[in-house]
Amino acid sequence: MQHFGHLAPEVRQRLFFQEPCDFTADSAPRVLAAALGATLYSPATRQKLADDIVKQAGRGVVSMVLCLEDSIGDEDVAGAEENLVRQFADLAGRGLGAELPLLFVRVRTPEQIPDLVRRLGASVRLLSGFVLPKFTEERGVPFLEALTEAESAGGRRLFAMPVLESPELLYRESRAETLAGIFRAVDKYRDRVLALRLGVTDFCSAYGLRRAPDMTAYDVQIVASVIADVVNVLGRADGTGFIVTGPVWEYFRVQERMFKPQLRRSPFHPEADALRASLIEHDMDGLLREIALDRANGLQGKTCIHPSHVLPVHALSVVSHEEFSDAQDILRPERGGGGVLRSAYTNKMNEVKPHRAWAERTLQRAEVFGVTHEDIGFVELLAAGIPG
Repeated sequence: MQHFGHLAPEVRQRLFFQEPCDFTADSAPRVLAAALGATLYSPATRQKLADDIVKQAGRGVVSMVLCLEDSIGDEDVAGAEENLVRQFADLAGRGLGAELPLLFVRVRTPEQIPDLVRRLGASVRLLSGFVLPKFTEERGVPFLEALTEAESAGGRRLFAMPVLESPELLYRESRAETLAGIFRAVDKYRDRVLALRLGVTDFCSAYGLRRAPDMTAYDVQIVASVIADVVNVLGRADGTGFIVTGPVWEYFRVQERMFKPQLRRSPFHPEADALRASLIEHDMDGLLREIALDRANGLQGKTCIHPSHVLPVHALSVVSHEEFSDAQDILRPERGGGGVLRSAYTNKMNEVKPHRAWAERTLQRAEVFGVTHEDIGFVELLAAGIPG
């Protein structure tokens, strides 16, 4: 797999100063965690799920979650499990292997994990792990124990992606204790936990809220406060933290807008004005703003429920040439003693010690998403990735 690998080689050469690296489901956990990008969810009930997975891989999707939880009815679980086993066997028979996205299954109960691994048989080799719902220390540890058991029985490395969405995490009186418990659980199973996912829809549900398409998760203050505390406890850059992914964007197309579009005209050269209009028409300006705020608040990647959201997430994950230049300067061996230096772009000061963690994360992102040429921005990446 390679981010933007679905683009023609000459297009990638035009866009990238440093192209994204190749990786597989067997790559190092730090690479896979950074490379998750836009993780596309799909109900496990889809009868042509194998075809959908192959199709989305061809469009640049590198991680998918096949859902047995909230996206399907209680009465459909048994049929969805059977369908999942059939679809994995179908995929295994096609011999695609490394061309497939990282595949995860979102389960409801710990018992489903070893049961599904057993039923998948040889096709378990296509599975990267499980998504664990409504994760707290009390509810989450049995899931992690089941994952460890299944990994041993199946002979396949399996990762966990806990979803942080429980009311205990939302409520102020229980938040600190819940976060401490979550940290104890994921720290104990650190080698199994690939990333932590935020379930903002459930947070909103607890208060009967739903953000409008022209508002981001950060405009809903009760949600923003949870995100801040999750990153504070679980996303630290001191070696104890985990990658925390951004919340889902629920909207596909705006019916009627209340507020002005959020995309300035200046990044869009005249030839790209139609692209700007299309993004606004399909409500992508709000999504782009939320992705930028995700990054500013310490989140990487994003949960997606529609294929049209994947490209914007990936386009805004690519490292700009300016960011890359700053990060390299900060991490030069001769800068080990600290100090302050003017950036190569002569528009800012880089402080070596305070900016070191940022620089390390930036180069990690550059490895998996690539670095653009100086004159290339997210507009060009979006335009190149949209089918003609």
